[in-house]
Amino acid sequence: MARKTTMAFGEAIGIALASLWAHKMRSVLTLVGVVIGVTSVIAVVSIVNGLNQYVAEKIFNLGADVFLVNRGPAIITNVDQYEETQKRRKFTLDDYMAVRDNCRSCAGVGASLSHANANVKGGTDYFSNTDVRGWTPEMTRLYDTDLISGRHITALDVERGADVCAIGWDIADKLFPGVDPLGKEVRVDGESCDVIGVGEKKGSVLGQSRDNWVILPISTFTKQYGNDDSLRIWVKAGSASRIETSMDEVRQILRGRRHLAYGAADDFVMETNQSFLSIWAGISGAFFGTTIAIASISLIVGGIVIMNIMLVSVTERTREIGLRKSMGARRADILLQFLIESSAIAAIGGVWGIFLGVMLAKLVSWVTPLPSAIEGWSIVVGFCVATSVGLFFGVYPATKASRLDPVVALRSE
Repeated sequence: MARKTTMAFGEAIGIALASLWAHKMRSVLTLVGVVIGVTSVIAVVSIVNGLNQYVAEKIFNLGADVFLVNRGPAIITNVDQYEETQKRRKFTLDDYMAVRDNCRSCAGVGASLSHANANVKGGTDYFSNTDVRGWTPEMTRLYDTDLISGRHITALDVERGADVCAIGWDIADKLFPGVDPLGKEVRVDGESCDVIGVGEKKGSVLGQSRDNWVILPISTFTKQYGNDDSLRIWVKAGSASRIETSMDEVRQILRGRRHLAYGAADDFVMETNQSFLSIWAGISGAFFGTTIAIASISLIVGGIVIMNIMLVSVTERTREIGLRKSMGARRADILLQFLIESSAIAAIGGVWGIFLGVMLAKLVSWVTPLPSAIEGWSIVVGFCVATSVGLFFGVYPATKASRLDPVVALRSE
């Protein structure tokens, strides 16, 4: 019985392939919808997975025991949220020192300010669009910025408001090619500082360099740019298991300093690595869902085309169906044959879609900064979805073929 089923299955596959080969142009047009749909799914899944991994590893990699405190969220998604944030009281160095001195469960507390799009000049060369960071000494342990030479800023630098700075790899390479930059002078937006450290090369994130930065003592930063911006406070709990305890303690310290009533909501936010990843997951999930919905339309169109072609095939092979029935083929045999044929057609489209989807994802990663990661499960799902589309849309033509009267079918020309 198993042998008979296998032979019937193999025969149906053979008939499907022979039909595709006999009508090449029609076959190509039949497969287009399925191929486009599966290609879109594989490419989008690969790019979204690549972005998720990249964001987790390169962008929001704070560490499981570090959290940030600011008057508003780091990622603002609408105007109302921005306006509400701007009305809140700013964090100052006094707030940072209060947390640093009073948080018993905190392993480290730092503070930072930033200024974007600065111009850095050394000698006759200059570098633009530089990120200038004002740091307290503790930030060197809280932020992933390793040096290849020199040193980071110290408490004494902050206390004296010293005109010293650490610079990123890009700036050192551009302004001091072949020369040791330590001890050299650079001008940051017109103000000079002596280079005391050079950062390790980090590469780029989505086409944006991670090595175009200058770090100043936070006191030097405020002397140059003012202290109108709200500080961002960085807290290290010491371990992931203690982060909730540290967050609760910091919250109580800041609520007391900001004189918030017992039932009042916080007028600041505390964000962990997981908070940022959750926001990103929502953004990437919306993009993924929209694209998959569009790809589904292609699959549905492809399924309708397959159904139409199978109906044409039933009409063309009416005499064949009658002959097979007269020789003992049951209704179930005819039904199975046409279902296998429609599924085989869609499966071939799925294979081509998987191949093209992988190639498209790799091409996008090659010509753009967008990373991609090919997941095995997406290939399996793409193939199964394509086959299921052929199976679903093949039910009606297969049912119609199986119900043909053999006598009437044999009389057809």
